[in-house]
Amino acid sequence: MRQEADRHCWIGLDLGTSGCRALAIDAEGLVLATANTALEAMSATDPDRARNSDAAEQNPHAWWNAVREVLGTLSAKLHDHRPQALCVDGTSATLLLCTPEGEPLTPALMYNDTRAREQARLIAQRAPADSPARGPSASLAKLLWLRQQRQRQPQRQPTPPVLALHQADWIGGRLRGRFGDSDWNNALKLGFDPRRLAWPDWLLAMDLSPVRLPRCHAPGADLGAIDPVVATATGLPSPLRIRAGTTDSTAATLAAGARAPGDAVSSLGSTLVLKLVSEQPVYEAASGVYSHRIGQLWLVGGASNSGGAVLRQHFSDAELERLSQRIDPTQPSGLDYYPLPRPGERFPSADPERAPRIEPRPADDSRFLAGLFEGIARIEQAGYRRLQALGAPAPTRILSTGGGARNPTWSAIRSRVLGLEVASAPQQEAAYGAALLARGDWSCNRI
Repeated sequence: MRQEADRHCWIGLDLGTSGCRALAIDAEGLVLATANTALEAMSATDPDRARNSDAAEQNPHAWWNAVREVLGTLSAKLHDHRPQALCVDGTSATLLLCTPEGEPLTPALMYNDTRAREQARLIAQRAPADSPARGPSASLAKLLWLRQQRQRQPQRQPTPPVLALHQADWIGGRLRGRFGDSDWNNALKLGFDPRRLAWPDWLLAMDLSPVRLPRCHAPGADLGAIDPVVATATGLPSPLRIRAGTTDSTAATLAAGARAPGDAVSSLGSTLVLKLVSEQPVYEAASGVYSHRIGQLWLVGGASNSGGAVLRQHFSDAELERLSQRIDPTQPSGLDYYPLPRPGERFPSADPERAPRIEPRPADDSRFLAGLFEGIARIEQAGYRRLQALGAPAPTRILSTGGGARNPTWSAIRSRVLGLEVASAPQQEAAYGAALLARGDWSCNRI
């Protein structure tokens, strides 16, 4: 019996904007196998939309084709390991409308589609000021926009019911052959209240017909067995359980090792994204601060426009590596920069007119780079202080993910500015965090 349990494994499936990745872990957290494939680029479906820079769509069928490919490849690599459960993470606020049987009725509006400005204004009249459902990129505004497009088309009477599902919701439904379920994290920007674990009254009072809101579950909750047809097509065992999913950023935070209040994860990609484990939720809609619930704890997050995109405006990867080696991270540069790629900031303070400050530029490029590193580190410091001022705990340890986490000079400068050791997260794949959820590492009583 023990020997059989040693062969158990759990699968995490990550759907990003440009690719689909799956991996399997064993009971010790060791990665057993991985598989990935590219997704077709975000696009618009007609010439009018193609000219609209606010439009970003994908074909849900392309997701499913990618999922079947990676799961088939992964299952072939597992040999004598037997998958027990699978969990999906997807891009936040990526939404489509479909039939109760899962047939897409619309393209999927991606996380960065912001055409629903008129709908966002309507929501702003009803939603609380701190609601993550506010704004044109939120799921709720996209629901209303997609419904409006459907209403312009000839409809048969009576109008059949329609489901609103996120990327992870729909893929989870395809895996099970049953649709209509979401999770606390994906449903947050649709208006779900993770504190009360219910749809709020202000949302239920809105006329959403014929669209139905999904049933919401704790991330990692058991939703049922895989569809036997899908199991056969992918080589997965038919008893495999499908777990309620989460968003990609939440899965990546869990993968990084955030566990207890005060654990923080800084993602140093094109932008600077902060996540902090808290015992209570924190919200500030104006600066994009909101909280995802995991068990009885919360992941508080905020994102600055500063980050690696600023560095790439001035230096190539080779130059960054070479100049970093010439910097003494223990010595301040003496420069007071606020590095932004263009005017406008979201967090730690929301200011659409905030101008970048990256002057004066010294003749020494290594000193200039040190000043940029320090400037981004001070924004990181101000971000964690802002979260703390809103009610989150002070960070007790900081784990780093993204390309910037691999630069030891930048990490040393951040440690000096933050007054706290900064470590590169051993796991940085969102699919790994989804696999942990599949394994049941989080319940409603713990993170």
